Amino acid sequence: MPLTLQLANKTALVTGGATGIGRATALALAAAGARVAVNHLPADAAKADAVVTSIRATGTLGLAIAGSVADARDVASIVRATEVALGPIDILVNNAGVIQEKPFLETSEGDWDFVVGVDLKGVFLCCRAVLPGMVERGRGCVINVASELGYLGRAQYAPYCAAKAGVIGLTRSLAREFAPAIRVNAIAPGPIDTPMLSLEHMSAAMIEKEKDIPARRVGTPDEIAGTAVFLASDLASFYYGQVLSPNGGALMA
Repeated sequence: MPLTLQLANKTALVTGGATGIGRATALALAAAGARVAVNHLPADAAKADAVVTSIRATGTLGLAIAGSVADARDVASIVRATEVALGPIDILVNNAGVIQEKPFLETSEGDWDFVVGVDLKGVFLCCRAVLPGMVERGRGCVINVASELGYLGRAQYAPYCAAKAGVIGLTRSLAREFAPAIRVNAIAPGPIDTPMLSLEHMSAAMIEKEKDIPARRVGTPDEIAGTAVFLASDLASFYYGQVLSPNGGALMA
């Protein structure tokens, strides 16, 4: 049978799917034929509903589910609702994330817990909730969204950099533990034009610095979504524990 990008009859759960990379990934997975659950925070309900409307317009099923990936009870509810409405989860995209720019010596324990709680603990909780079903069925794909900063580090972003480095390590550990039936890989994007890349989260000087890469621009969410669809598809059947880096040349490894 030829390898294909088609994801018909697959169910995907995308966390943080209302905006940015998550939104683009949810739409791209749906365009490839997958049924897609869009997890979101309550404040983003209208945006998530709009994503689901677009998903359904492709002819597949979509569902919006509110909840925080940093809360184990919410995660259990998100997974349960997805599987009741759309079927067993074949593809988990751990995309939900937060960022904070703050000098390290001004970073509080609460700041650390908030960022690491979403960006790293959230990946752990979602994997812990979804992997048992994948193991039972003997198949599945997990895609964790890390960051180039998990490799490079950056001044005034200690919790974020630490969390994303942790996501890379967790990805490689799970890939070894659950292979060959389940493929676990990661994407480490460079600077991407999303709500996270805004003055609300980053200074103007830091945003301008993001463009100082070989591509001379920030990327688009669609450019990351394409990588996610590839990793979810048969074309990535020999990928285990890999970290793909669509980053405009920000990091060359």
